Amino acid sequence: DVGKDKDTYTDDSEHGNYDARTDQSLLIQNKLTRQKTEPRTKSSVKSDAMASSGLFFKDGKKRIDYILVYKKSSPQVEKRSTFEKNLRAEGLMLEREPAVTKSDIMFVKIHCPWETLCKYAERMNIRMPFRKKCYYTDWRSKTMGSLQRNMRELKSWLPRNPMKLDKEALPDLEETDCYTAPFSRARIHHFTINNKDSFFSNSTRSRIVHHVLQRTKYEDGKSKMGINRLLSNGTYEAAFPPHEGSHKSRHPIKTHGAQNHRHLLYERWARWGMWYKYQPLDLIRRYFGEKIGLYFAWLGWYTGMLIPAALVGLFVFLYGLFTMDSSQVSTAATRVCKCSVQQGSGRNRVGKEICEANETIMCPMCERNCTLQKLNESCIYAKVTHLFDNGGTVFFAIFMAIWATVFLEFWKRRRAVLTYDWDLIDWEDEEEELRPQFEAKYSQVERVNPITGKPEPFQPFPDKLSRLMVSVSGIFFMISLVLTAVFAVVVYRLVAMEQFASFKWYFIKKYWQFATSGTGVCINFMIIMSLNVVYEKVAYLLTDLEHPRTESEWENSFALKMFLFQFVNLNSSIFYIAFFLGRFAGRPGKYNKLFNRWRLEECHPSGCLIDLCLQMGVIMVLKQMWNNFMELGYPLLQNWWSRRKMKRRGQSMENKISLPQWEKDWNLQPMNLHGLMDEYLEMVLQFGFTTIFVAAFPLAPLLALLNNIIEIRLDAYKFVTQWRRPMPARATDIGIWYGILEGIGVLAVITNAFVIAITSDYIPRFVYAYKYGPCTDQGYRQEKCLKGYVNSSLSVFDLSELGMGYSGYCRYRDYRAPPWSSTPYEFTLQFWHVLAARLAFIIVFEHLVFGIKSFIAYLIPDIPKDLCDRMRREKYLVQEMMYEAELEHLQRERKKNGKQYHHEWP
Repeated sequence: DVGKDKDTYTDDSEHGNYDARTDQSLLIQNKLTRQKTEPRTKSSVKSDAMASSGLFFKDGKKRIDYILVYKKSSPQVEKRSTFEKNLRAEGLMLEREPAVTKSDIMFVKIHCPWETLCKYAERMNIRMPFRKKCYYTDWRSKTMGSLQRNMRELKSWLPRNPMKLDKEALPDLEETDCYTAPFSRARIHHFTINNKDSFFSNSTRSRIVHHVLQRTKYEDGKSKMGINRLLSNGTYEAAFPPHEGSHKSRHPIKTHGAQNHRHLLYERWARWGMWYKYQPLDLIRRYFGEKIGLYFAWLGWYTGMLIPAALVGLFVFLYGLFTMDSSQVSTAATRVCKCSVQQGSGRNRVGKEICEANETIMCPMCERNCTLQKLNESCIYAKVTHLFDNGGTVFFAIFMAIWATVFLEFWKRRRAVLTYDWDLIDWEDEEEELRPQFEAKYSQVERVNPITGKPEPFQPFPDKLSRLMVSVSGIFFMISLVLTAVFAVVVYRLVAMEQFASFKWYFIKKYWQFATSGTGVCINFMIIMSLNVVYEKVAYLLTDLEHPRTESEWENSFALKMFLFQFVNLNSSIFYIAFFLGRFAGRPGKYNKLFNRWRLEECHPSGCLIDLCLQMGVIMVLKQMWNNFMELGYPLLQNWWSRRKMKRRGQSMENKISLPQWEKDWNLQPMNLHGLMDEYLEMVLQFGFTTIFVAAFPLAPLLALLNNIIEIRLDAYKFVTQWRRPMPARATDIGIWYGILEGIGVLAVITNAFVIAITSDYIPRFVYAYKYGPCTDQGYRQEKCLKGYVNSSLSVFDLSELGMGYSGYCRYRDYRAPPWSSTPYEFTLQFWHVLAARLAFIIVFEHLVFGIKSFIAYLIPDIPKDLCDRMRREKYLVQEMMYEAELEHLQRERKKNGKQYHHEWP
């Protein structure tokens, strides 16, 4: 009964009539008729639209800045009553409204008055605009002004950039062109306040209310405060700032304009037809806050930087495609086993030689069901391998290593420009509140916080170290679980290759290696996606076990664990194929077997690179498709199901009603519990795919570019239409992810060096051309120097030693002595030459690329020089303007009071 009485309470100062069933169509029609009958300003029409769509209190004047949702049946009535009473004491206004579709749900609308906004804006040091910017000195202003006018006239004659958004399509964001200073009530006359209702933007108002909600007590005690604790103990079901109305309109935006910023974001950003346009970052920042704005700025910058990488990778692929018929992978196959195929004089003739080597017998690649194959049967594999392993591979690996450095260094500059434009240069993180779990665990041990000077719970070092060791042990256990899953896939490949080699279908029997690799990749992908679900729960458990002090520490620890888990999960099978597949198989007659039962898998006669390309391509494409479905398809299904349930409940109602905005937002999906972590994690893992094994798969940047073009609009559509509006948070960078990206860039250099040296045939071909080929001591002369390479790379084995009824000789990939030599089947001198060249290449490649990366990072400053000059001049001008404004104010006051005044500073 007490709860029911409290639910019907309304503040005395909050009055007026409100019809929650106002139809949006009537709103638009009324607005159009009013425009015809009487001239009205855009702000008044916009205010009417927001009031009738549920953005104001019942009086139609007080703007809703935040929404709290609770259940009437919740037993936490006393906590909620105390909390709301304290909110009113802090200066906030509250109004309750029952839900239309659910009788048990109650909404609490919160409005922050002007006096409270000013008080907390001063406490939070929020920077507000007070004068238009002027970047030049007085003697340069006229010259630069005329120059800018001439440049604008010249640009008007040039064709417009189709990727840029029209300035007419976006509102005039005046605060980006004004000098700003920390707000002060004592100097309120310095600031440009044209309208008190619009001086503080909606995102700033919501941030101020959230600040109050985080610091308001609900019980007596040090830690009994904050909306987060009330959400965790079930006092409230949700807390969120409302969207600014609907994202759709019956009228086109070109003729009737945008209804609100959400509608504008949908039309100019989230719609699929805008996929080729630049993002309106200032509008995104204004609506969602700087933290989300920085994410989309980074994602857009990453996508733009992928364009040159994708073009170069496509060029390398096309180069391999056009030189496929003349590839030097198998130039002199006619010399294998003294074949009598006649040499051709042109490059096209050379490309056909391996396909015409129909007398070269290869040794069986499995124990029981494999038959002897001819070398020309690997013609297709050799040609496909040449698409990825050609003369441009080394160049592309070096290019991508440099590209990663340039991308990160120029992102620093881009971030510096954004932080300047968004007034984040002097902003510092507020002192975070402690996590409730941390306080509950260590409430008995306290120490003085060096920043706030107040006593707070403290975690002793031995306890922290022991928990950290347990967490690290859990991480290693989960990594060992990943390796176990990879081992299971390896066992499957060993068993499946025998079965596919004796399959009834001719196609599968002929291409049994492709069937084994393809099915192995699909099984591995299913294991990866299954383990990801387990990893997320384990990461939650381990992070909670550590008891991080604040939410940011918890997020960083959780993000690092998720990255390690998913990175190892995604790339462990790729590392196996790149560096272990076929390396320990042994030789014919003395093959190594797993558990003395299954013979280890060998590489194809054309190499293991085709398996690596298949593994990377399939996993990358399937994972991107799955992520896109989970990001958009799953929320769409959830929202569709909730709307369907609402329609079922509303069937008893006489007429269809238009829900107020707060209830529409309540029916949307909340943002992920860990914020942007999933978004960053997906892109960082993709960055790893794009750089780490790019030498084996040059099309990876192109696939990443195509995915990111879709990803930007998917995320935009999700934020604008499918999710509740998140709290507009501030940030100056992308956090821990930048360090992870730098680590991936270093790992990419090492990995690509090993891929080129060990996985590809680049080094063996290079050694043969300079040491063993026909051009020895004569210099490198392209295809002529590689004649006889295949014969040199294939060793000879006596088939009679197999005991399977075969006679004669077969060939296999290795550098071993023939059976008729004095040391049969021992490694030849060429093997050691190739091994030494591989090690030397790894060392030279790494030192060269790391040297270039460091030099480029040194050359590119983190902050552009012109921005440094603008920042220093702005700091000087702001100081001068504040003095001048204060002097003018004092002079006016003295003149008004009839006192004498002087021109000097008082």
